[in-house]
Amino acid sequence: MSYVDADQAAPRKTGQIKLHGPAAFAGMRKAGELTARCLDELTALVRPGLPTAQIDAFVRDFAFSHGAYPATLMYRGYRYSTCTSINHVVCHGMPGERPLKEGDILNIDVTLIVDGWYGDSSRMYAVGAISRKAERLIEVTYEALMRGIAAVKPGATTGDIGHAIQSFVEPQQMSVVRDFCGHGLGRIFHDEPNIVHAGRPGEGVTLKPGMLFTIEPMINLGKPHVKILSDGWTAVTRDRSLSAQFEHSVGVTETGVDIFTLSPGKLDHPVFG
Repeated sequence: MSYVDADQAAPRKTGQIKLHGPAAFAGMRKAGELTARCLDELTALVRPGLPTAQIDAFVRDFAFSHGAYPATLMYRGYRYSTCTSINHVVCHGMPGERPLKEGDILNIDVTLIVDGWYGDSSRMYAVGAISRKAERLIEVTYEALMRGIAAVKPGATTGDIGHAIQSFVEPQQMSVVRDFCGHGLGRIFHDEPNIVHAGRPGEGVTLKPGMLFTIEPMINLGKPHVKILSDGWTAVTRDRSLSAQFEHSVGVTETGVDIFTLSPGKLDHPVFG
């Protein structure tokens, strides 16, 4: 796979990896910070009895009131401003009138477009008191994300990221979903390269300063296999086991990695009460 100066590249997916400069990193920090603020504010909203449609309305209103646009809204026909994935839903859960229940675990995925830049992040939320196995799943998934991010530096590879995640998760008797992956982003939602969350050291695409992408491991308590429901979007575990996901948008720097979507309130990882 080849690399191209982002300033010289077409504003679409071309099969090349775009390398971005300081102005892009500043734009991504601004978009990422607003996305993280939205996720922070959702912490106080999530509770038993809340329909996920109200989460979607909050994200939409938050975006518009801050001069941003929810990237998922009408993306390829998707009608919502966020994805709300509950319990055995792996990703792309569609908001609706189903109320959250005590003991549910919930992933909320938000992407806000700010001045043309995409800030993409997701977090897990505990709905009231949850089981210890659900807590453990969330803890392992968050740690897997951070281990993947720690592998990012110039000269490393996408396989190094996947290996850092896989080699931590599988000894916990959990599994890494292969059907979905992280992705390049910047001024478009999904770009090169794909970031697979399992892999071998040294394999895959070499990381270079200026690359922008998400890391977003999906971890299951059971087997890694998923299926897509008839709505064409919702992915669930085939064995109905619980699934969790965390996601950050990052950029490769000259010395390591810049995380654009860190929580201003340090609420990235839920504290269980």
